[in-house]
Parts: sequence; structure tokens; C-alpha cells
Amino acid sequence: MGRLLFLGLTLSFFLVSDALRVDAIEADDVRGTYWNAEKTAHIRIYRAVNGKYYGKIEWLKEPNDENGNPKKDPNNPKPELRDRDRLGMIIMRSFEWDADEKLWEDGTIYDPNNGKTYDGYMRFEGDDLSTLYLRGYVMGMTWLGRTSEWERIE
Repeated sequence: MGRLLFLGLTLSFFLVSDALRVDAIEADDVRGTYWNAEKTAHIRIYRAVNGKYYGKIEWLKEPNDENGNPKKDPNNPKPELRDRDRLGMIIMRSFEWDADEKLWEDGTIYDPNNGKTYDGYMRFEGDDLSTLYLRGYVMGMTWLGRTSEWERIE
């Protein structure tokens, strides 16, 4: 009987602690460096002084073009930004933490490959903080977009 009670208490402890971890996700848990889905870049997500979250390209697998020059942003719809370097570029802007939904929302994601900016949100599944799920969508329609999985590096 004592063993059964001990086993029941132990199991209860693990179930309760697992449930607490999911609820324990906090806004700053997203901070860190991630591989993009294609494994061609490292993106560092940080909290800015305004309390919102941003993402910056910190490393590129191929930082230079075929001529050996740093890759630029030629597809940007703003001509004045087309000559900026991709390395160091902020591609995620103004994500806000929603503690009730356990996600970061109301941000934008810029894709330098096509020059388009998408509305977006990001989240973790459960208590696994190793994979970040980013959803980019257009015109406020979350179903009209795609989800990308980013793997945490640090």
C-alpha cells in the first residue's frame, strides 16, 4: 500500500510540474538565436527598449553574392533600402507578448528573398522551447500564409 501511495504521489508531482511548465512560459523565453527553416541564416530575437520583440540576421551561410560582395536587399519595395546589407538586417519587428494565448503577436516578418513583409505571430508548442513556430500571413488572414519552424541555437 505504501509503494502504491508513493507511486501515486510521484506521478502526481510530475503531472503537476509538467502542467506548470506550460503555464510558466514567459515573454523573454523567445529571446535567443535560431536557425531559419532553410538553415541558411541565424536570427537573433531580442527585446527592444519599447518592450517588443525584434529579429536580426546575425549570420549567413552565404553572406556574399557571386561577385564576392555582401548580399544586399534588391527586392525591397523601397528603393532607398535596396543597397542595405542582409547581414545585420532586422527582419522581424514589433512582436508583442500575449500572456493569455502564450504567443507573440501583431508583428511583421520581412522576407529579403522576395522583398515582401507579412503580418505574423510566433509561439512554442507546449513547454518545448527548442523549436519556434512562426506564422506569416497576408491581409490579417491568419489562414492565408505559412508556418515556418526555427530551431534554437542558444
